[in-house]
Amino acid sequence: MFSASALSHSVAVPAGPAVEVLQLRKEFSRREGLHRRRITALKPVSFSIARGECVAILGQNGSGKSTLVRLLSTLLLEDGGSARVFGYDVFREPRRVQRLINRVSVEASFFKRLSAIENLSYAARFYGLRRRETHVEIPRILERVGFPLERATGPMEDLSRGMQQKVALARALLTSPVLLLLDEPTTGLDPRSKLEVQDFIREVRRVHDSTVLLCTHDLPEAEELADRVGILHAGELLCLAPASELKRRYRAKTLEEAFFSATGTALAEEEEASE
Repeated sequence: MFSASALSHSVAVPAGPAVEVLQLRKEFSRREGLHRRRITALKPVSFSIARGECVAILGQNGSGKSTLVRLLSTLLLEDGGSARVFGYDVFREPRRVQRLINRVSVEASFFKRLSAIENLSYAARFYGLRRRETHVEIPRILERVGFPLERATGPMEDLSRGMQQKVALARALLTSPVLLLLDEPTTGLDPRSKLEVQDFIREVRRVHDSTVLLCTHDLPEAEELADRVGILHAGELLCLAPASELKRRYRAKTLEEAFFSATGTALAEEEEASE
């Protein structure tokens, strides 16, 4: 079991919902021959997440899940609508938002020529953690996510995607974020590490009352961890409700059947086709 309480840090958080999204929209420009055309990645989307809640978003590759996470992470600017994290405007107050969140993604951003320990130390300084604490905690946390310490001093660019993913998870655990944005967090992990990550999500919610937005292809993972599950299809949020309610709504015995009824596509089939 993870110990998520070791390096907690106090952050002033205004009252209100953890996340408020209103008609949030994003488009990208794509070149096709001599012309460029606009591609809608995220149609106007609205939802809110209560403090301490875990919301899972299911969707095919290209459905808009990663775009949504990147918008809330302040990595993209919106083309319409608004988003607030604990009352702070994501696009007008990005520095305030950045200190309240941590993002774990299959495209985790690191200084590739620095080591895992150096990257984690940098993250700790950004969040105001003390060197004395991190000197002890970084190796311990790396071990907890199944990262071999003998690889911790080599450059990140020499690590596999799965190994880099473990460092991203260690970074999230280290900083104890108020809002955790997880974009396919268990992709590339072995079964044991995957279970440890799921334990971490439960622990960080229990210890810190952290709010979690989880984007995943793993239907059992979503149903096990999330208070509510959303289905995002072609940039549109079709529904957001407890898994039991979604199954009743679509007259389905399983969440997989509900996903198929909502989108007309089986999530597992789409995953295989995209590989």
